Amino acid sequence: MSPIGTCLEIGILHRSTLRSTRWLKSGDGKRYNRSGYNGINRFWNADSNMPCNQPPWGRLFAINVNTGDIAWQTTLGITEDLPKDKQKTGRANIGGSVATAGGLVFIGATDDSRFRAFDSKTGKELWVTKIDAGAHSAPITFQGKGGKQYVVITATGGRISWRQEPIR
Repeated sequence: MSPIGTCLEIGILHRSTLRSTRWLKSGDGKRYNRSGYNGINRFWNADSNMPCNQPPWGRLFAINVNTGDIAWQTTLGITEDLPKDKQKTGRANIGGSVATAGGLVFIGATDDSRFRAFDSKTGKELWVTKIDAGAHSAPITFQGKGGKQYVVITATGGRISWRQEPIR
């Protein structure tokens, strides 16, 4: 389970999710292996690296910790191989978020190699940058000597579960 970002000032918990269908075989009889938890497999199209279910595949949720209600949700990640107007699919993600007292939520996590900042109250994406590798970790924040706040994330790449080759 990925770390969860919380913003205690407004009573919100932020959590990224991955939604994919779990199958052992595709319609044509080919087997696909995820090497997953307890033998659970996820089906994806090995040629396109996309799951075979309706997007959004990756999302970021904000949950009100006092009521359990979803305060907001947004798609997390893009699929660059699709036409521009269809890219906002959400992507596979493993990694947590960090929320700041200033009302920002930072998250890497996705396999589209992006680092993003969201408004913690509305879920609006405020900032995004492409990075050299996937950031499948949780960001951290710290205050420097001069009082300036910094946010950093480890980005080493690697593979996310549905980017494996099918078993033949």
